[in-house]
Amino acid sequence: MSIYHKYFKEYLDPFGTLVDFELNFPDNFNFAYDVVDEIAKEEPNKKALVWCNTENEEHIFTFKDIKDYSNKYANIFVQDGIKKGDHVMVVLKRQYEYWFTAIALHKIGAIMIPA
Repeated sequence: MSIYHKYFKEYLDPFGTLVDFELNFPDNFNFAYDVVDEIAKEEPNKKALVWCNTENEEHIFTFKDIKDYSNKYANIFVQDGIKKGDHVMVVLKRQYEYWFTAIALHKIGAIMIPA
């Protein structure tokens, strides 16, 4: 079963066209843990992010990579005193580290303010 089926139910007409849907998220839903880390557990080598820049550099990250890096980042943020509910301004223009940071902040419940 796809992960999204845990949280999303779709209703199709006889032609396969979406006619309605329901969202079902628990109160403690956390995208980072419930989606990203779950995919990393089920399909660790699945490609999650392809980052390229204007110098033709490319970095490919799997869901396991995203999970591992975001865990490291989250630990650093917590050690620095960031906690659930804190607002954190993030200035990482066009850097792949932005995505590790976003997922890490989700994990600890902080609110990211992209800048």
